[in-house]
Formats: sequence, structure tokens, C-alpha cells
Amino acid sequence: MIQISTARPKARGFALFALGFRPFFISAGLVAVVFILSWLAMWVYGQTLSVSAYYTGSYWHSHEMLFGYTTAVMAGFLLTAVRNWTGVQTLNNAPLAALVLVWLAGRLLPFFAPATWIAVGDLLFLPLLAGALIKPLVKGRNHNNLFFIGLLFLMAGCNGLVHAQLLGWTQTLHTGLYGMLYLIVLLIMILLGRVLPFFTERAIDGSLRLVTRPWLERLNVGLLVIYALSALFWQPPLLHSGLAFLLAAVNSLRLAGWYHRKIWQVPLLWVLHLGYAWLIFGFLLAAVMPWWPLLPTLDVHAMAVGGIGMMTLGMMARVSTGHTGRAVHQVPKTVMLAFALLLLAGVVRVILPALWVGYYTLWLTLASGLWVIAFVLFLWVYAPYLWQARPDGQAG
Repeated sequence: MIQISTARPKARGFALFALGFRPFFISAGLVAVVFILSWLAMWVYGQTLSVSAYYTGSYWHSHEMLFGYTTAVMAGFLLTAVRNWTGVQTLNNAPLAALVLVWLAGRLLPFFAPATWIAVGDLLFLPLLAGALIKPLVKGRNHNNLFFIGLLFLMAGCNGLVHAQLLGWTQTLHTGLYGMLYLIVLLIMILLGRVLPFFTERAIDGSLRLVTRPWLERLNVGLLVIYALSALFWQPPLLHSGLAFLLAAVNSLRLAGWYHRKIWQVPLLWVLHLGYAWLIFGFLLAAVMPWWPLLPTLDVHAMAVGGIGMMTLGMMARVSTGHTGRAVHQVPKTVMLAFALLLLAGVVRVILPALWVGYYTLWLTLASGLWVIAFVLFLWVYAPYLWQARPDGQAG
């Protein structure tokens, strides 16, 4: 008799370039730690880095958090998600390593290269990422998700506006940075509409069906596009405030439809819900800022530190757990601590400066420290998962 075994052999060894989320999530975590520490040193101690020959300190910080950290998270997520959506293998092994090196060049060239090399090196990454995703989407007949390619090219255009000013050609840097921020928020809003109800239903009760209203999804995207265009090109205070308030209301309605009291038993759920709540709070701050003088970027940091920070950390933790063959409901206490520290970092960075502006440097220092510790904990737990092969023997 022939014995047929269905057991899979356990994979062993180094698997950092087996799938896109592995190298890019480690890269994002490292940037979140090293670059924030560098920025904090520049702010508190007045130290200068050689990067200032091209970027000034504040522009470097803004650019690297948007086009360095966040694009790494996006690349890891999309390269992994597109393989799941289409069943077609996305970049792995040597081609994936090459794409990571292109991203890394954009982070390192400002420290030693001429200005033109810095711009070209940084501008290559997003079009190459888009190109890497087009083939599996078309081959897998997943045409509904081709709009992600358009978003990536728009983001590349925003990066071009930043570098155009840094090269002395235009005055478009702020348009590029804020345009990228709004495109990231748009991408998160679209993805949340797909995954947050699904994650919540699966984690809490397989029979649970949460409310997703198509008209509300379309209204949210339309309002966000109008708000972004108004903020970038035409800023009458009443219109800006009104649109921000409407966005806060619409997204509160979305979040309420996906809420269930049992989310607090699932860390990989509540971190996403709280991150979404920070985005809503950011819109509320934007709504009141024309009428209630606050520090000029509190709304931006509510969206960036609290919203984008918590949701990207939560999504990286979830993907790094599930796609390395581990149970998503088994979250180490170290990871829960990282989520809590990042939540506290948002409070210290946004709310405390609004109440006690005289201690601004203290709040900035504390918030940066909390952010850094949160991502050190993420790397401590997940880096071994990401560079080692799956324990269940499956590919990826």
C-alpha cells in the first residue's frame, strides 16, 4: 500500500524576501525608530545632519514619515494583498530585494549624494511599486483594484512636487506634502471599508453582520477629495471648516456601524478602531482651528501620529501574525503595550500642547520617546517572525 501524507514539511531558514510584507515592515519599523530619534535630536539639541544640505530639518521629517515610513508599510501591505486578491505571485526573492534597495536609496542618498541623485533616487520607488502590482492585477483579472495603481502614481506626483521645490524649480513643496497626507488618508479610508467590518465579524462572531452603506462609502470619498482640493488650492475658512466637520460626522457614522463592544477583547481590532477615531478627531480639530487658535499642525499630527501611526502599526502586527502562520487572536502583551504607548504618544503630541503650549518641547520629546519605544517593541516581537520561514511550512 502507498501511504499518502498530507502533512507539510516545516520550512526552515531565512525567508526575509519570500513576500513583500517581510522586508518592508522591518524597514518601516527601523525608519520609525531611527529617523524619529534623529529628528528629536535636531529639534531638542539643535544638531544638524548632513541631510540639511538638501532638506531642512522639518521638511526632512515630514517627507520621511510620509514618503519613507508610510510608503514602506503600503508596499508591504499591497504586495501581500494583491497576491491574496489575485492568486498571482507578486515580487519575491531577488526582484523584491531590488525594490527594497530602491526604497532604501531614497532614505540614504540625502546624506551624501548630489541633489539630482537624491531626487531621482527617491522618485523611482513609487512608480516601480505600481509597475510591480499592475501585472498580477491584470493577470488575475482583478480590474476593480487597478485604482490603487492610480493612487500610487498620484503619490509619485506629490513627491515630484516636493523635489521640484527642493531643486529650486517651483514653490510646490507644501502642496506635495499635504497632497500625500490626504492621499494616504484616502487609501486608509478605502481599505478600512473593506477590511474593518470583515475583521470584526470574523474575530467576534462568525454570524455577525455589520452595516456597510454603499452610499456612505461614496459620500466619504467624495467629501475627502473635495476637502483635499480645497485645502491644497483654495482655503476659505468657512468652507474648509464645514467640509472637515462633515468628514468627521460621516466617518463617525461609518465607525459606529462597525463597532461592537467585544472589540475590546481583541487587540488587533481595537487598535484599528482607535486609529480610525484619531483620524476623525483630526478632522474635528481641522474644523475648529480657523475659529479657535491652536498650534498650526495639531490636526495634521492627530491624523499622522494617532491615525496613520496606530493603524499602520496595527495592520503590520496583524499581517505579520497571520501571514507567518500564527493565530491572530494570540497577541503578546508586549504588542498590546506597544499599541498603548502609541495611543499615549498621540495624546501627548496633540492634546497636551493644546492645553499647555508652554511645555511644547517637553511634550514633543515625550511623544517621540513613546513612539520610538512602541516601534522598538514591534521590531522585538515581529522581526524574528519576518525574517524566519513560516512554522507551518507554507510559502510566503
